[in-house]
Amino acid sequence: MSPRLSVGRQAGDTKLRILDAAEDLFIEYGYEAMSLRQITSRAEVNLAAVNYHFGSKETLLQAMLSRRLDRLNDERLALLTRAEAAWPAPHLTCEHVLGAMFIPALAISHHRDIGGPAFLRLLGRVYADPSPFIRDYLQQHYAPVFERFFDAFARALPELPRQELGWRLHFALQALSGVLASSDTSRLIDTFAQGEAMGDLQVVARLTALMVAALRAPMPGDEQLASFAAVFALAKDADITPPREAGQAAEPLVAAAQADGVGRMPGADDRSLANA
Repeated sequence: MSPRLSVGRQAGDTKLRILDAAEDLFIEYGYEAMSLRQITSRAEVNLAAVNYHFGSKETLLQAMLSRRLDRLNDERLALLTRAEAAWPAPHLTCEHVLGAMFIPALAISHHRDIGGPAFLRLLGRVYADPSPFIRDYLQQHYAPVFERFFDAFARALPELPRQELGWRLHFALQALSGVLASSDTSRLIDTFAQGEAMGDLQVVARLTALMVAALRAPMPGDEQLASFAAVFALAKDADITPPREAGQAAEPLVAAAQADGVGRMPGADDRSLANA
């Protein structure tokens, strides 16, 4: 091998070691808690090598994220485009959209050279990490992807106001991201499988089942509000720290609920909870 090729290969190996070390530490600790000293120790390189290839921790993390997320989002968008063509509104469902979001991620996790076993944990960490740097990076580089998927969810769930849809998506994705970030993915999937053979189809369905339920849940009606209002009234009666404006909000709802027998505790006497 010529000296030029040897030097080039060594430089490439060094850069990959640094990227791999940064990825491992990011998954384990998050952006704010990881340091260049930890990265150089894990990669077995000196700080000069990091400065030569990347220049800063921020540039290194951008390169690490781009290495993994660019391909993922290209494949997500391609699959979403095909799904929208196959099931134009009103036939597009939230399962179709979630499938376009998660199937490429799960597939990439099976290929070590482009993702590997820790890939889902990486995604969980990316979306759960509170660092402003990570939030800004995602917003700057992947906003068009988020917008495409949000619009697709809006078409699949036209009954939800956009603000409500945005809140539910944020809640569901953050909850799932927290689970993925803190769990060994293979062990998590084994728990889902419970000894049964489980392919990607079943894994995606299990991972997203609670998300589907959250996205499709109807808006709370008077009966649900009255039940909670009854508990607010119990809290007030028990001298528990009151919720905000609990008395004003609870009384008319509880009065209406009592007329229908809603919110009454088993074995309670005939007193109205609203007047307790």
